[in-house]
Amino acid sequence: MNKFAPIALLLVAACGQARHETPPLAGARIGGPFALTDEDGRAVTDKSFAGKYRIVYFGYTNCPDVCPTDVAQLMRGYRAFAKADRARATRIVPLFVSVDPKRDTPALLRDFTAAFDPHLIGLTGSAQAIKQAADEYGVAYSVEQTPGASGYLVSHSRAAYLMDPDGKPLALLPQDGTVDAIAAELNKWVT
Repeated sequence: MNKFAPIALLLVAACGQARHETPPLAGARIGGPFALTDEDGRAVTDKSFAGKYRIVYFGYTNCPDVCPTDVAQLMRGYRAFAKADRARATRIVPLFVSVDPKRDTPALLRDFTAAFDPHLIGLTGSAQAIKQAADEYGVAYSVEQTPGASGYLVSHSRAAYLMDPDGKPLALLPQDGTVDAIAAELNKWVT
């Protein structure tokens, strides 16, 4: 027997055990039905992504710092995972859901998502549809108008959810962590 065989067997067993572990968000009341518009102007619902793992992040394109930083890091982690395992990566749909439907048109979302990764899909909708989706995901947001300013900021919760193919929550992705940490979390839960 090769002297490395026991180590290889332990690594295979450890990988198998990690996938049978209970996901940290199992049973959490996160996610649910939504009806939004994608970056190509098509109506989509939660059912449009059935059978796919989903990375779900809520933000807005005019965000001055946090959203672009988080999305860039999430997509770097996604690409690192995809480079290591293209077959499993094709089972993931990254979604960027706008909390600023007044400004985030489908065309603006398309430009925003294209800057980060061709697989990232931007979603928007009416103020009511965005509120319903945000409520389903436990995302809080509010418009902050500065007196005398022509624009506004949107304060919002900051979380990147990994959802399973049935739309159930699996884990939070460490959007402010390293690329390797994001890829490792995807590797842990995406089968």
